[in-house]
Amino acid sequence: MSSSLSPELVKDFVYNAHGDFDKVKELLEQQPGLLNAAWDWGNGDWETALGAAAHMGRRDIALYLLEKGARIDLFAAAMLGKIEIVRAIINDDPKALHTLGPHTIPLMAHAKAGGDHSDEVVQYLESLQK
Repeated sequence: MSSSLSPELVKDFVYNAHGDFDKVKELLEQQPGLLNAAWDWGNGDWETALGAAAHMGRRDIALYLLEKGARIDLFAAAMLGKIEIVRAIINDDPKALHTLGPHTIPLMAHAKAGGDHSDEVVQYLESLQK
């Protein structure tokens, strides 16, 4: 039997995943149940810690969360340069190219946030928009 997470703790975890790696590690060590928890910023703008790290280009945080068992999604895959995952999802559902991530941030912005690691994903996404 597990207890529910406090909303304040979930919000703090997701908020810190935008850039404070040490705080993310500290909170996750204290409460492993936070790993896939999501916070609603309002109007259905749900975000996980992995989602936060992905749109901020925080590869270090994203890889840490994935190592701990976070569920990867299209946006994190794009930021991390995981071209095979991005291709597979878009091939399966071409509309995914236009799906918006947390805070209505487009897929391309996530890919560009990955810097050099995600150049191949950026090129692929650009090729689909021509």
